[in-house]
Amino acid sequence: MAGASQLIQIELSPPVRAPKPQWLRAKAPVGDNFHNLKKLARGLGLHTVCESAQCPNIGECWNHKTATFMLLGDICTRRCGFCAVPKGRPKPIDWEEPGRVAEAVATLGLKHAVVTSVNRDDDNVGSARIFAETIHAIRELTPDCRIEVLIPDFQGLEESLRIVLDAKPDVLNHNTETVPRLYRAVRSGARYERTLKLLEDAKKISSGTVTKSGVMVGLGESSEELIEVFHDLGSRGVDILTVGQYLRPSKDHLPIARFYEPAEFVYLRDQALRFGFRHVESGPMVRSSYHAHEQADSTALPRAVS
Repeated sequence: MAGASQLIQIELSPPVRAPKPQWLRAKAPVGDNFHNLKKLARGLGLHTVCESAQCPNIGECWNHKTATFMLLGDICTRRCGFCAVPKGRPKPIDWEEPGRVAEAVATLGLKHAVVTSVNRDDDNVGSARIFAETIHAIRELTPDCRIEVLIPDFQGLEESLRIVLDAKPDVLNHNTETVPRLYRAVRSGARYERTLKLLEDAKKISSGTVTKSGVMVGLGESSEELIEVFHDLGSRGVDILTVGQYLRPSKDHLPIARFYEPAEFVYLRDQALRFGFRHVESGPMVRSSYHAHEQADSTALPRAVS
């Protein structure tokens, strides 16, 4: 496996050396719900993206019994320069995993479950089937739970997208992450046009599915580039958009170009709403699944029926 230093393909901008602004300081994770969820995940052999991606909202979300479960192990086949999830050769797909995720969702009594995965470019169809089986398993044990899936791009394979959509998730999320100019460094192995096509095809295949995408800021993009991305996503019928500050997981990841101020996130939200999104969540601490339940509620669309 290549060294971690190889994650950085190009230097986007000089790193920010100033301390994090006050508005980016999350509370340390504490509380009974936090510890209970962590114990449950360990006992069932599950991974959460909350931990693997070092999400700053883990304390708030877990104490509200909201978690994002990560399928297909905790080793990713891609080397995206922003991501803290470990990279390398993954283990074989675990076909018992969907049942364990469903058990966790039922035990926690979740009303809105978020399920994502690492990239598994070694088996895109198998990856899609794991998503579908997880949706079915959750619905069997917790019929009233709304299910959001945050999927990889499956290398543009339409068969995989159809497998996931045929299982009728309530929200289908695929993150755009950044502006086209920065894709080579930020999203190794991904293509901007492929992302747009996936989101567009999702609406063509299943027009009733709520679609969602997220963008990070602070990697060296311009406001004009961001607004163009908002236009592109809006024109593909994306329902929900999230915009949040990029935080560098370690010195071996891409540097932060700058910290956006809260007022700038308000500006970006206002700009994005011009393009027809049903809901825009924009703020320094916003991540893809942050306030996911409220985002889905705001679309005023009914839960999918199996």
